[in-house]
Amino acid sequence: MQKLKTIVKAGVRNFCLFLLVAMTSATAAQSRNLPSGPAASIRVDFDGEIISVTAIQGLSNRASGRALMPDDPVRIASISKLFVALAVMRLVEAGTLDLHRDVNDYLGWDLRNPAFPDQSITLAHLLSHQAGLRDGINYALPMDALLAEELKDPKAWDANRRAGSFFTYANLNSPVIAAIMEAATGLRFDRIMQSEVFAPLELDACFNWINCSNHKINGAVTLYRPNGNVARDDLRGVREKCSVVPARDGSCDLSKYRLGQTGSVFSPQGGLRISAVDLAKVGQMFLKQGAEFLSRETIAKMRAPRWIFDGTNGQTEGGYFCTYGLGMHILNYSNPQSTRPQAAKPHPECRDQPFHNGYSHWGHSGEAYSLKSGFWFNDVESHGTVFFRTEVPEDDPTGHCIYQCK
Repeated sequence: MQKLKTIVKAGVRNFCLFLLVAMTSATAAQSRNLPSGPAASIRVDFDGEIISVTAIQGLSNRASGRALMPDDPVRIASISKLFVALAVMRLVEAGTLDLHRDVNDYLGWDLRNPAFPDQSITLAHLLSHQAGLRDGINYALPMDALLAEELKDPKAWDANRRAGSFFTYANLNSPVIAAIMEAATGLRFDRIMQSEVFAPLELDACFNWINCSNHKINGAVTLYRPNGNVARDDLRGVREKCSVVPARDGSCDLSKYRLGQTGSVFSPQGGLRISAVDLAKVGQMFLKQGAEFLSRETIAKMRAPRWIFDGTNGQTEGGYFCTYGLGMHILNYSNPQSTRPQAAKPHPECRDQPFHNGYSHWGHSGEAYSLKSGFWFNDVESHGTVFFRTEVPEDDPTGHCIYQCK
């Protein structure tokens, strides 16, 4: 694959200012033996050729006093779902998967909504959160759990609506998709992601720290709660003894892992560890319409709305989810060529315009362990923005701000 030509530059004034604040705060915190200083945060802007670090502050780890750097990886939360979709689309292009085929053909076990046992479920349903799955059960299943058994629980399903008729954002779709990928390829999910996404795009990234380099382990961003307590990833240069969801008895022997049966142990719904700069490289690929990583036609399929809120056909979570593609959230979507009034402009209940520039944006947001993240781009300006913030308070507006909420 042809390499993306990328120039990475820092907004020198902001970078130096925030780095100085972080270092000063770290020294003060160490002298008082207290967690202090600004929360780790970064914003990166990009176009097709240049990646610019426009703001950065805080520490990647308070105990070590290490300042946050642009290539430090963080658990990026639900932006992970977009990367899983990229791998699925690569497998679709290779003929290994089909978006519209009954997934039971791959799994070897029945995936059915108990209320609609005769209706097949497809990858297109799962990737667009229209399969009928709900987060009514635990989606972080232990290594020895079986999805086939867990998904017999009616609480995992919408008992009133058929697949394809209603949108509800659900993390539970992700382990199912991961299991399908494993069953179809005969490979473990983390290895599929490495071969289909990270290696071709030259990203030093990983799920749950497996396959990340020692350099990235050394730069791991620790996630803290607003009160200073560690929420996740206090590595300080040392790999975790168990980087997956262990079995019920606490064991962590991946040689006993069963392909296509669990899907959740690598946290496909939110466990991607990646830097803001590497996220921006993926954004450049989208702006270049695939850049030989995926075809233009496949990129168009990912970005095309699979669901548009019409007032009754989905849960918007306060107006934030109003349009969704294949693993891709669409903000402020409007289609002036549509003959359907509800698709010509956003529904009045929609509140999905955090950029306030009138343009539609494609990408995804993330929120977990007191982190908030965003990955967004638009074609009109040929521009995109990546950010993450840590120590985000519980009352922070979900998804409705860029970099820092005022």
